[in-house]
Amino acid sequence: MKQLVLRMARENPTWGYDRIQGALSNLGYKISDRTMGNILSANGIEPVPEQKRQTTWKTFLKACWEVLGAIDFTIIEVWTTGGLVTYYLLFVTETATRRVHFAGCSLSPDEAWMMQIGRNLTDTLDGFLNGKRYVLMDRDGRFCPSFRAILMNDDIQPIQLPPRSPNLNAYVGVPGQAWLN
Repeated sequence: MKQLVLRMARENPTWGYDRIQGALSNLGYKISDRTMGNILSANGIEPVPEQKRQTTWKTFLKACWEVLGAIDFTIIEVWTTGGLVTYYLLFVTETATRRVHFAGCSLSPDEAWMMQIGRNLTDTLDGFLNGKRYVLMDRDGRFCPSFRAILMNDDIQPIQLPPRSPNLNAYVGVPGQAWLN
C-alpha cells in the first residue's frame, strides 16, 4: 500500500492527500488521512500548497519520466530537378530510454496529415505513444488543435513548452550530435 501511495503522489504532483485517498478508495483500498499524511511526509512529499510552490521543470520530468514522450519536426532541403524542396520530418522520442521513432515525412504537413500521424502514434496495437501520459511539444502551429485532441482522446496530455525555450525540447541532430539537449 505504501508503494502505491508514493507512486500516486509522484506521478500526480498536483494531487493533494484527499485526492490520492479518493483514488485509492476507487481502487478498493481504505486508508486514513493520518496514515496518508504520515507516509507522504516520511518520504518528503509535502501537502499540495507546498508542492505547487516547489514544482520545477526538473521535478515534473523526474516524476513523469517513464510516461513522457517528446515530439518535434526537423527539416531537410533537397535539390531536385525541380529545384530546392523542403521535407518536414517528424520524430517522437521516448524520454526515459531516448528511443526515437520516425513518425513521418511530408512536403506539406497539413491538418489531415497531422491527424493521421496522431492516429498512428496512439494506435492501440503498435502506437509509439502507448503507455505515455504526456507529450512535450513546442508551439509549432503544425501541432494543430485536432492533433492534440487525438492525443487527449487517448489520455495523453500534450504539454506545450514555454515560448522561446529551445533547451527544453528534444531535437534531431546531425550524426555525432546528441539526440536530447
